[in-house]
Amino acid sequence: MNETSQLDRRQALVAGALFTGLALTGSAPAFAQRRQGPTEIPLDELLKPSGLPELTMGPEDAKVTVVEYASMTCGHCMVFQTKIFPEFKKKYIDTGKVRYIFREFPLDARAFAASMLARCAGSPEKSFALIDALFERQEDWAFVKDNPTPKLFEIAKQAGFTQESFDKCLTDQKLLDELTAVHTRASETFGVNATPSFFINGKRLQAAPVMEEFEKVIDPLLSQG
Repeated sequence: MNETSQLDRRQALVAGALFTGLALTGSAPAFAQRRQGPTEIPLDELLKPSGLPELTMGPEDAKVTVVEYASMTCGHCMVFQTKIFPEFKKKYIDTGKVRYIFREFPLDARAFAASMLARCAGSPEKSFALIDALFERQEDWAFVKDNPTPKLFEIAKQAGFTQESFDKCLTDQKLLDELTAVHTRASETFGVNATPSFFINGKRLQAAPVMEEFEKVIDPLLSQG
């Protein structure tokens, strides 16, 4: 067996292990009960820690906290991340006005895989960089008919992954369970049933996630004494 065939076989085994694990845990959102959640969550409740470290930007003592639930295979999430978030970050996060928290709400097995890779990147900064890269190249891996594992490895390799660390990450049952728990809590406790979903100081953003709608909610909060 040549080197290419061996690599293809390993990637197929990793993909099979991941997708089998997801099926066994029943963590796919299709199994979750869809219901309309509350329009506001007490901020203390929303910010209670889970088993995973928060992926955050901005100061902890910022006047406004924005929590996003996103799926790496969500087209609307990709648009927000690539088109809107850079302006949002420049206006609110880089100026210290907003603490931003990114939480995973994977919609399918491929989204779980991408989220796992981002979590394995090594640091919050590296995680966010890989999240950006995965969204920017979403079409290459999220919607293809073929096995997406080779494309995911191609992207992950640019973030410093080796074949060994890539395989280890995608077969990490503990990480998969922790991501599933984040998804379950978001769905069952906070009523998250679509992506992207945003909570601003605990209040659900009911409008489209565009700068104008964020400004309508955030700017008055910042002007309060």
